[in-house]
Amino acid sequence: MKRYTLLDNGSKWTEVTRGVRRKLIHTENLMMVIVEFNNGPATIPDPFHSHHHEQVSYVAEGELILFIEGVGKQQLKKGEMFAIPSGLPHTIQTLTPVVRIIDSFYPIRKEFLQ
Repeated sequence: MKRYTLLDNGSKWTEVTRGVRRKLIHTENLMMVIVEFNNGPATIPDPFHSHHHEQVSYVAEGELILFIEGVGKQQLKKGEMFAIPSGLPHTIQTLTPVVRIIDSFYPIRKEFLQ
């Protein structure tokens, strides 16, 4: 594995589901993912999910509601951030036509590389 990447021109957008795509870069242990939702605003939240990865996220564009099981919900807009500990169920609901989030995961989400 290369020790560094200055510019990742090889990273391409991958369609996750209709209206949702992602692009990523990673090292051995850390992953950054740009997730773009072009299917909003959503009438209901996405299903809850959890993972063993720690996650910190930055809202780069749009507005959303973050739902964290057992904690509550919080409306977030461009420029705001949130953190999700390992194993905590969470989801979002987009409030604007386009939402772009920059997620960082530790350790990397190996399933995103397939």
